Amino acid sequence: MEVKKDILWRVYLCFIGMGLFAVAILVKVFFVQNVQGNYWRSMADSLHTRYVSLDADRGTIYSEEGRMLSTSIPYFDVRVDFAADNLRDKNGKVFKDNVDSLSIYLSRLFNDRTPEEYKQLLREGFKSKDRYFLLKRDIQFDQFQQLRNFPMFRLGKNKGGLIAETKNKRINPFKLLANRTIGLSRENAQNVGLERTYDAYLKGVTGKRLMRRIAGGTYIPVEGYDIEPENGRDVITTIDVNMQDIVETALMNMVVSNEAEYGTCILMEVKTGKIKAIANLGRQPDGSYFEDMNHALRVTEPGSTFKLATIISVLDDKYATMDDMVNLHEGEWQIGKRTVFDSEPHPGQTNVTIKHAFELSSNVGMAKLAYQYYYRKPNDFVAHLKKLKLDQPTGIDLVGEGAPVIKSTASKTWSATSLPWMAFGYEVLISPLQTCMLYNAVANNGKMMKPYLVNSIVEYGKPVKEFEPTVVMDSICSKSTLKQVKQMLEGVVMNGTAKGLWTRYYKFAAKTGTALVANGNRGYADKIYQSSFAGYFPANDPQFTCVVVIKNKAHAAKFYGAAVAGPVFREVADKLFAIAVEKQLPIKAGLQMDTLMAFKNGQGHEWKEILNTLNIPMQGNVNNNSWVSAKVDDKKIAFAQVAQNKGAVPNVTGMGLKDALYLLENAGLRVVIKGAGKVRNQSIPGGTQLSRDQTIVIELS
Repeated sequence: MEVKKDILWRVYLCFIGMGLFAVAILVKVFFVQNVQGNYWRSMADSLHTRYVSLDADRGTIYSEEGRMLSTSIPYFDVRVDFAADNLRDKNGKVFKDNVDSLSIYLSRLFNDRTPEEYKQLLREGFKSKDRYFLLKRDIQFDQFQQLRNFPMFRLGKNKGGLIAETKNKRINPFKLLANRTIGLSRENAQNVGLERTYDAYLKGVTGKRLMRRIAGGTYIPVEGYDIEPENGRDVITTIDVNMQDIVETALMNMVVSNEAEYGTCILMEVKTGKIKAIANLGRQPDGSYFEDMNHALRVTEPGSTFKLATIISVLDDKYATMDDMVNLHEGEWQIGKRTVFDSEPHPGQTNVTIKHAFELSSNVGMAKLAYQYYYRKPNDFVAHLKKLKLDQPTGIDLVGEGAPVIKSTASKTWSATSLPWMAFGYEVLISPLQTCMLYNAVANNGKMMKPYLVNSIVEYGKPVKEFEPTVVMDSICSKSTLKQVKQMLEGVVMNGTAKGLWTRYYKFAAKTGTALVANGNRGYADKIYQSSFAGYFPANDPQFTCVVVIKNKAHAAKFYGAAVAGPVFREVADKLFAIAVEKQLPIKAGLQMDTLMAFKNGQGHEWKEILNTLNIPMQGNVNNNSWVSAKVDDKKIAFAQVAQNKGAVPNVTGMGLKDALYLLENAGLRVVIKGAGKVRNQSIPGGTQLSRDQTIVIELS
């Protein structure tokens, strides 16, 4: 009996112990879950880390003279770590002491909330102990520069809780200019233009950042674990911004006035093949024009500008000379069941020289020449077109160039009339850029150059890859043919379809083109014409080749190449010729120098070097190491020393940006820049006593 009681006692004791242990576990669970829950949840979150990609700064695309055509500018998402130790010390004294003034500064900067609303917003974040509180998205660099000096935030990330996340946005500072050629860099979308072609150089190498998850599923950076990205390289193009502006403006004026569907204008440097300007304007649904597609690369039936290839073939095969005769049949000639029409009838014009037929842009004349000399061997004519590279894309450094179509007798669509129609630019498809390459070869004494858009790839100011002019063909034809072709192109301007564009100031050589374009299922009923003009200038020493192609609206009142595309060519040529003449004028003391030179304050030794080089007299003593201001006085440049006292804010008014930055940053100032040009105004006057961590805003004009 005693043994039984002893066993029961032990069983009861074990049962009670187990019960107490279970109660203890439940108490502990309750304590951990409800009392220590936030702590342990944050600890659990802290064990969750991941790497995120850090995008490299994308390289900048520059014009040939160094202006930015496409660049990335920083934008910032601003957050606050309200659990930062310094903010919560001494019952949040730092936060409480600064919240009022911080709210006022934020309200003034962003002007989107009242100070009281900002104060309420900050208090809510502080109360929630949010470690990743979003204050503002997408603020600009100059705004961020001001914000980082605001009360509390000036203490930095660890003490003031300021967290800034940098994002880059791609912009084209010149907006419309060469927009489609420069291209777009877009997230989650296919890039176009140079942005696409040179993406491997521009994008750089992506870095990594270790991120730790905190309460609420938000991730914050872990300091010291970043793998820095390698910034992209810069691309220096062949584009000249001033020339691009001239081309774009001339084309815009015409497409707007004629309500054209689209237009393109290409300007190529004769000796090198560099594309100095390329404009592409398409009509938008609202009637405005924008660089929507690269029409310079699209293949179409070229029309009469193609007659140059026909003439080169006939002359180079020695079938005829430009002085031989061809019958125009007054502008109408029947071949088989089809009739060749000239764009304008030529009453009384029967037997004329081949030169004059070309000058008149006679379809009949070109069709008869091709038919007469190549009827039995049409592939000989096709072989000439292939020799001129008209069956191949130009190979320009842009993705998306159209594939040309040059028929042969093996083509499924070849017919008895294909040969004569090809002779005046129908039943073939080539791009305006191919036309430009051909005319440029004539201007370049027969040497055909490959068109290109990029001079070099640059890393930290040093070229890592350079592109040189590429010769596609040393000679497109014999010297005799070339001489005759040049005379014929000049004759178009003197005596032919472009004589209304003649100018006494300089000579240019060109060919007009007017092609009827099919409109889908409606065929040619809508009378849509493509106006073209291709040529080079000055004719006696060609510097530039220019091709203009404009697709007009249906039933346009004005559609001939000489009336629509020709004026664009002439405007471009006039302005470039004027610039060339101006650059050749010597700068003399008797000239109004203030209209020829932009005066900027700068260092004495630099001004001395400039004036000695230009042989311009000056007044006043200029110390090599001093900073001076300059002005015109009695047709001479007079200098006055600009005092720069130590311990004081430098006076940079009138200086260029480079000199201004040099002085201000060496003085220990943070500089915010607005505008472009020379310094018009500085927010802190020159001579003001310097203080630590000062920011100065300089306005340029």
